[in-house]
Amino acid sequence: MQPEETLLTPREVAEILGVRVTTVGRWARTGVLKPAARTPGGHRRYDRADVQALQESGEHGIGPARRQLEEDAVRLYQQGWSIRQVAARFEVNYGTMRRILLRRTSLRTKEGVRR
Repeated sequence: MQPEETLLTPREVAEILGVRVTTVGRWARTGVLKPAARTPGGHRRYDRADVQALQESGEHGIGPARRQLEEDAVRLYQQGWSIRQVAARFEVNYGTMRRILLRRTSLRTKEGVRR
């Protein structure tokens, strides 16, 4: 068995890669990401090195291009663009852009206050 610090939960993998936990599960089922181990309760754990390799490969929209998109989206949002405007600019749906922005910055309320 591998040392515990090299094994990640699906939630940790999702946070690192900037995707949903369900996406991590789908990638494990389809072979994009190989589960390193299973807990006695049957939960998947992933090798940190495999996750980093996937992140660095740029496949599945999580590489440098995705990071640049996220940085640019945050910059536009902070300049006063609405989430809908930013989403349209990068041709992604509103929900996806909202999740990206939630991870990377504080969102404005209708009154313009950040939360």
